[in-house]
Amino acid sequence: VFPDESRFRISACDHLKGFSMIRPIVNSPVLLSTPSVDATPADAAVGQDLLDTLAAHAHECVGLAANMIGVRKRVIVAACAGGAVLMYNPEIVEASGEYQTEESCLSLEGSRLCTRYRRIKVAYLDASFTPCKKSFSGFDAQIIQHEIDHCNGVVI
Repeated sequence: VFPDESRFRISACDHLKGFSMIRPIVNSPVLLSTPSVDATPADAAVGQDLLDTLAAHAHECVGLAANMIGVRKRVIVAACAGGAVLMYNPEIVEASGEYQTEESCLSLEGSRLCTRYRRIKVAYLDASFTPCKKSFSGFDAQIIQHEIDHCNGVVI
């Protein structure tokens, strides 16, 4: 349960206000299984579109990847415990604590089994395209792994 939609706004994207929007969700397994390409600063608006779309689907969704809104770029957003985290070109650089779980996806019906890790470290570019490395654990780590799978064309 999310207390309000304000956790889906990040100040680094304030310059994009008025240009972002809630985007329709892609449901095609063929399109979702196509790996995404790296994002550049020219793709900054995609990040705000993801934040807006996630806020609109907060009742049923905790993360989105750009291919879920029809953009084949490596951009994700995750509704983590401390607020929404926007990542450009995320890559998992460390993982530990393997486990099996079942997940569903806003883009697809039903649920699927998958392997996840309890703790991960991710290298990514933040909303200002500044390089970052951050560790995540628990459900936050699971959300981010699911969205990175989307970037890689893995359909779960």
